[in-house]
This record gives sequence, structure tokens and C-alpha cells, in this order.
Amino acid sequence: MIESGIQNKNSVFISCKDHTVSKEQFDLLFDPEKQMLATFPKPDLKKIPGYYKSEDYISHTDSKKSLIEKIYHQVKKHMLLKKLKWIERKVTEKGTILDIGAGTGDFLNEAKKRGWKVHGIEPDKKARKRALEKGIKLSVNSHNFKSEKFDVITMWHVLEHVYDLKSQIIELEHLLKKNGLLIIAVPNYKSYDAQYYEEFWAAYDVPRHLWHFSQQSFKHLFSGYGFKQTDLKPLIFDSFYVSLLSEKYKTGTSNFLKAIAIGFKSNFKARSTTEYSSLVYFFRKSK
Repeated sequence: MIESGIQNKNSVFISCKDHTVSKEQFDLLFDPEKQMLATFPKPDLKKIPGYYKSEDYISHTDSKKSLIEKIYHQVKKHMLLKKLKWIERKVTEKGTILDIGAGTGDFLNEAKKRGWKVHGIEPDKKARKRALEKGIKLSVNSHNFKSEKFDVITMWHVLEHVYDLKSQIIELEHLLKKNGLLIIAVPNYKSYDAQYYEEFWAAYDVPRHLWHFSQQSFKHLFSGYGFKQTDLKPLIFDSFYVSLLSEKYKTGTSNFLKAIAIGFKSNFKARSTTEYSSLVYFFRKSK
């Protein structure tokens, strides 16, 4: 079972702090079979929205006030096009695309400009409002799409937030057309920058990130479902952005040059190990 819980306190991999909202401490419990970490205690579902109530939560805002925000949005703009080119090389024609956890709608906005029929899901009200201002109407959940099938489904740094992994994977299988393309991007806790920053690694982002994945995790999670992994790509800029935030959490300042050096070192090591700071998994629905 995916939701086995990993409740044994002896399996604590690392303990870390919520630096963004609550300042609470959480343990990350290790499942040796799945090579996956689970945030403990797992907050009650009703309390989860409260952990997102911060102007510093960057995927729900278009703010460009700080240096980190400016860098984030410049890299994001570049990567939107790169992500769509990855997808377009793997399809014969531009059809329907569903983005789950669409944030402020920038990915779908770019896809729409390139001729895709776009749909999106975003639970955060403020993020949906910003997306609507860009002409992208997002649904609060998947209820509107129960009878639809999509050519492509994307989850850009979303699966780690999902409360019930098993239900989510079953839903993905239902929503995707046969031979459809599923793309999932997540942080990789086996990267060098994760090992270097340890409890200060910003991509742990507890408790908003409920799960923490490795490449081995995905083999277990999607085993037995109608998906076949066909490709794996790195998000090489993530090591720099995550290192900037991690330096801030660790030292109180961004330490720009130090963070960039760690980001470069992480990417260099990953050239031989494939353990990049963030990874994009590509799947085909085989049945």
C-alpha cells in the first residue's frame, strides 16, 4: 500500500523546520522498500491550507520584489518554453493538456499561445484569480473532468503536495487517454544539494511537501498501474534556486556566490549519477 504511513519513529531520516509559515518541527520518516520519505506528523487535511498562507509561497504569487523572486521568475519564463518543447517532441499533434496544480496559470498560458487546448486545477483561490487575469480559468478540483480524457497531463512540483498518493495515481490513470503522456516533476532528496544542506534543504519544505521522492520511489509508486516510464530529464536550474533558499535558511542570508557554487557542484555530480536536484519523469499510459 502506498499510504502505509511509515509511523516507526526509529525510521527518522532527518528532522527539519517549516521556515515559511509555522516554524514547526517535523520528522521525515524513511521507507526502505520505496526509498521514500514521509513528513511526520502528517497534518490534518483541514489544516493543510493554513500552511500555504504566506506571501513568501512563491508558486502562488507573481511577486518580483526580492532577488530570489526575480531569479525564480526569470528562470520560470525560460523553462516554460523548454517544458513545452519537451512535450511537443513526444506528441504527433497538439491536443488537450491538463495541468494539475497550475498555480497562477503561466504554463497553461504559454501552452495556449502555442495552440494547445488547456485545462487546469488549482486549489488556491488567490492563484486562480491571478490566472484568470491572464485569461486562464482554473478549476478548484478534478470534479469538472470526471468524464474527460486528456492527451497530456502535467504535474510540475505538485505530487509532493498530494495528500493521498494512491488516489491521485488512480485518478491520473482515469483522466489520461490511452498512449497519453504524463509528466511529473519533483525534488530529489538524493541530490548533492540535499545531502549538503541536510535539514536546511529548502526542497523539503515541510509540511507542504508531504512526500519526498527518489528515482526508486517512482518505480514502486507506479508499479501495477497502467503507466510505463519512457524518459527522465533534469531541471538543472532548481539546484541554484533551492541552494539560494537553503543558504538563507541555514545562515540568514542568501550567500549568492556560495549557493551558486553548490548548485554547480550538484549538477556536475549528477552528470554521472543522474541525481539532480529536481527530476522530470515521463510516462506513457499503456492501457
